[in-house]
Amino acid sequence: MTNKNRRGALGRGLEAILQSPDTDITSKDISGNYVVGAIANVGIDKIETNPFQPRNDFEAEALNELVDSIREQGIIQPITVRKLGYDRYQVISGERRLRAAKMVGLDEVPCYIRVANDEQMLELALIENTHREDLNSIEIAISYQRLLEECNLTQEALSQKVSKKRSTVANYLRLLKLPAEVQLAIRDGSISMGQARNFISIQSHEDQLMLLNEILTQGLNVREVEQKTREINKPQRKKVYRIKLPTRITEMAQRIGSGYQTTVKVKRNTKGQGSIVLKFGSEEEMDRLLSLLDTKIAAPENDK
Repeated sequence: MTNKNRRGALGRGLEAILQSPDTDITSKDISGNYVVGAIANVGIDKIETNPFQPRNDFEAEALNELVDSIREQGIIQPITVRKLGYDRYQVISGERRLRAAKMVGLDEVPCYIRVANDEQMLELALIENTHREDLNSIEIAISYQRLLEECNLTQEALSQKVSKKRSTVANYLRLLKLPAEVQLAIRDGSISMGQARNFISIQSHEDQLMLLNEILTQGLNVREVEQKTREINKPQRKKVYRIKLPTRITEMAQRIGSGYQTTVKVKRNTKGQGSIVLKFGSEEEMDRLLSLLDTKIAAPENDK
């Protein structure tokens, strides 16, 4: 396609790009295979890993969690591949998802299909795609993530290209780190973006799912969700477990307190360590107690 034709297609918007026979990005080629831009289920055995993948080690625990998520919810975010030739594809981004899908035993996975030299068109199409009014927050977040990964953009550059604050872009991207159940609820419209933002600040997976359940069962509005989030994130005071002292110790403390005319507190932990505290209410009271203690200590010396 010539530069002139390409500018014309892009100028007519994303719909024109998708439907243009010049770009040919949503149809199948003569062999019946999907080509650039299409989203299709591709057989796992037809997808090669990327030899230039910088990550070789994937955390086992995180990978197992992803396996459980895919087994329950399926793959929410398609894998991005590029077409290498007849019925052959190579991973561009999403290798961890591909590995997890293999562990689950899936035969095929949903994929975005690209070619190696379409970066500029992909960038323009994705940017325009993010401004569609019918997109949900997860779809917008996925588009942002693809722009970062596939077009080598920074968050700052991305925020400028999509005319959004960097903090807004960051909040969308954080949605992709939420549990699959929460992402599905956002995608299906069960919870709004205003409600979804609150999940970002909650660290516990269990607390996130608990909040989701309360929203769905109780019909909480945004303000109520914000209040629930504050309660979840409120620091919990640690319980102080006091060791009960034997009766002989408490009685002895009372006798000493009577003798010194003050309150005596005895504290002890499970290891037998602790302290004996004599309370005073003024400097004169402190001097009196110290004088009494000094007298008791010096008494043995005077008896010699």
